[in-house]
Amino acid sequence: MEEIQIITPEELKKKLEEGVKLELVDVREHEEVAQGMIPGAKHIRMGEIPANLDYFDKEKEYIFICRSSRRSENVCYYLKDQGYKVRNMIGGMLEWTGETK
Repeated sequence: MEEIQIITPEELKKKLEEGVKLELVDVREHEEVAQGMIPGAKHIRMGEIPANLDYFDKEKEYIFICRSSRRSENVCYYLKDQGYKVRNMIGGMLEWTGETK
């Protein structure tokens, strides 16, 4: 199986601070995102990803986020198999030190 590209929370925070336009998708459950999400992230629960494929554009790269990076990694493998450009935020929200909303 091909490796999934990753981004560290530090790299992501730096890109956001520099104003880089990124496509962030948080795949956690509703009660988890209620505790805070990275500003600008779109919330699509992991179980709802297959039903929301029309949201994704194969020309864009998406960064997936969850609590620890395990679920987002699974989503990345699934979407990569469908032909999408994906990247997993390693360590998930447990490692995120940036702003949340």
